[in-house]
Amino acid sequence: LLRLICDVMGAAPKLAETIGRRPRVLDALMDPAFYDGVPEEADLDRRLTQSFGEARDFEDLLDRARIFGQEQLFLIGIRVLTGTLSANQAGAAYATLAGVVVRRLLAAVETEFAEKHGRVAGGVAAVVAMGKLGGREMTASSDLDLMLLYDFDESCEASDGIKPLAPSQYYIRLTQRLVAALSAPTAQGLLYEVDFRLRPSGNKGPMATRLAAFESYHAGEAWTWEAMALTRARVVAGPPAFAARVEAAIREALMRPRDAEKLRAEVAEMRDLIAREKGTTDPWDMKQIPGGLVDVEFVAQFLMLRHGPEEPSLFSTNTAEALERLRTAGRLGLSDYEELAPALRLYQGLTQTLRLATDGPFRPKEAPRGLLDLLTRVGELPDFATLEAHLVDTEATARAVHERLLGKPRKRRGQT
Repeated sequence: LLRLICDVMGAAPKLAETIGRRPRVLDALMDPAFYDGVPEEADLDRRLTQSFGEARDFEDLLDRARIFGQEQLFLIGIRVLTGTLSANQAGAAYATLAGVVVRRLLAAVETEFAEKHGRVAGGVAAVVAMGKLGGREMTASSDLDLMLLYDFDESCEASDGIKPLAPSQYYIRLTQRLVAALSAPTAQGLLYEVDFRLRPSGNKGPMATRLAAFESYHAGEAWTWEAMALTRARVVAGPPAFAARVEAAIREALMRPRDAEKLRAEVAEMRDLIAREKGTTDPWDMKQIPGGLVDVEFVAQFLMLRHGPEEPSLFSTNTAEALERLRTAGRLGLSDYEELAPALRLYQGLTQTLRLATDGPFRPKEAPRGLLDLLTRVGELPDFATLEAHLVDTEATARAVHERLLGKPRKRRGQT
């Protein structure tokens, strides 16, 4: 245990801070069950449900959510640091944990909210995960991209509580309470940052969306980038019957036929816009660098939207799995796959490690030797200089594939 703590201190200062703030996490490291592997979703759900059942009040429940979440995040991080979890496995473990927390907090918030505002007749709500949570590709510092969809009986005009609300207002207020339950700081600290901007109409739209409005929006008004975001959507909380309706609505939106060349142009234009706003030449900014994560994700999303309506089995919320399905179906050439898939594994492996070590940009010249050695081990290369050169080469190769499939960015006025 002492050796492990020393390794954490030397390679992941950010993770070490958790030990300083919450020494009790060390008890979990001494539990023999820690070495049995990552807990199953059902086990996490059972333990969190039991803890919530022992809460004195709603505030205590929120504290318990933070204690549970922070400790589990720490334990996943330790497994990443020691090499017992791969990047893909860690991304899935982080996402499973977040899904359990969202599901249990939604139920708790609904119960607490009903004490004052009652229930809506026939009311049902589901939380849809997007982004890294939807794709099961989370890191230790990922925020939660979420959307809440709901429905209710047409005859209902207001909830039945002592302070009734119209159904639309009811679910908007409920969503705001859920966001606060997930993200507001308490005496036990923070849990997750939450982002609802991927809902229909973004920040201009209501915080919660009725299912029929979601279906109508994606049948006509949605932009191509919103369809791209929807390729990563999956339900993580809500009654099973309504969750199935939501999943069906998502599939229907994705199955809409699209003009291939128009789709290609719009995806390329979106990538160009992001590059103009967030572009970088730093190879360690593996998300935004040309040839980085965004480029790989855009290729997968473009090809799913292009060919998915004819081959629904191509759709996957997970980028690595999507690339594999596209390759197997012959929609992504083998040579392109053999460039993109290893690039994705490299980026995800290095990113998982860096998110445990630092909050800000990675500066190799300022990084502790332990972190450089750990990154080198993750990259499976002999030394850090070789790793950095390999990263640059990988980004250039992945960018070439991206441009071959989606086209080169348009030159802007003043460029030569």
